[in-house]
Amino acid sequence: MLKAVILIGGPQKGTRFRPLSFEVPKPLFPVAGVPMLQHHIEACAKVPNMKEILLIGFYQPNEELTRFLCNAQQEFKISIRYLQEYSALGTGGGIYHFRDQIVSGSPEAFFVLNADVCSAFPLAEMLSFQKEHGEPNSFVILGTTSNRKQSMNYGCIVEKRGNKRGLALCGKAKHKNQQDMLLEEPTNGWHRAEAIRLEQDIFTALAGQGKLYVYKTLGFWSQIKSAGSAIYASRLYLNQYHTTHTERLASNKEGGPKISGNVYIHPTANIDPTATLGPNVSIGTGVTIGAGVRVRESIILHGATLQDHCCVLNSIVGWDSTIGKWARVEGTPSDPNPNDPYAKIDSETLFRDGKLTPSITILGCNVTIPSEVIILNSIVLPHKDLNRGFKNQIIL
Repeated sequence: MLKAVILIGGPQKGTRFRPLSFEVPKPLFPVAGVPMLQHHIEACAKVPNMKEILLIGFYQPNEELTRFLCNAQQEFKISIRYLQEYSALGTGGGIYHFRDQIVSGSPEAFFVLNADVCSAFPLAEMLSFQKEHGEPNSFVILGTTSNRKQSMNYGCIVEKRGNKRGLALCGKAKHKNQQDMLLEEPTNGWHRAEAIRLEQDIFTALAGQGKLYVYKTLGFWSQIKSAGSAIYASRLYLNQYHTTHTERLASNKEGGPKISGNVYIHPTANIDPTATLGPNVSIGTGVTIGAGVRVRESIILHGATLQDHCCVLNSIVGWDSTIGKWARVEGTPSDPNPNDPYAKIDSETLFRDGKLTPSITILGCNVTIPSEVIILNSIVLPHKDLNRGFKNQIIL
């Protein structure tokens, strides 16, 4: 029997995801047409003998999370439970606090995943790797290659060639390599009451004891810390749909819009056949798109309306927002360096040199953009009715 633990954090986290996280918990934000968490659950459900998935975080139970859990249990026919921490206990503290729930039923092993990453999630391969290379009570961590600068910013794994054993974790070791972990011995002496950090408190000790092995993935991996990274993650998942969920990808059909590249369209969306969508576009439930509209590298959320001949590029259009006729909403992509095969997306700062860092444009919930204006590299908070164009601004 196997189990999986997904660390979903809480409302005090994910501040870089605002204003989108005002309306929905960050783990439920739609990426490539489905909630962020669903990609993790789909990967876990595919692993043979997976019996239970536990979500650990400190969100208060809410209607959106409860509905998602019920729907996921029905769809994947697997037990999925939410365990709420009494406070933020760190990436390892929640695992220790709920250790009895995790080891209940004596699972052979369990996986630990961060909710705010996107990946191909090679869980079955990690399990096979652990059996081939690992020892009793050993741990396997998923590693990915990044360039030197980013490894210095986020930490790195020193790997012993030949036996795939991690010798040490250097630097912060916070985001780049702490994605999935296969634990054989869940009670590894974590007898501490305060917050426990997997990266600094656990992984470094395990590496020193020779109990940490590294499974290096050649598949995609990226963090989802900001709204800009959500668009990049959507691109990665849409590309993966060619092998995992071809039914989710739209295609050119007679009487339908022009599709260029990978595009997800919810069946309830109403799209004019003269519109052009793609590449890397996700259209949510109940969206209305008028004649001659152009959408590229963007996420259009539930209930939004894009009126005739407007243009949306590198942007996220919030729930129930409206973009007027001939308006242009455009942002600056925050993709990794395309000339560096090992580059990962950076966690960009909101301001640089006293100015707003050019990034994607974000429209919060229920924002109205008038006709014939340009919104460029801006963040618009919810429930705003704009009357002119803006450039490189946060509209409060």
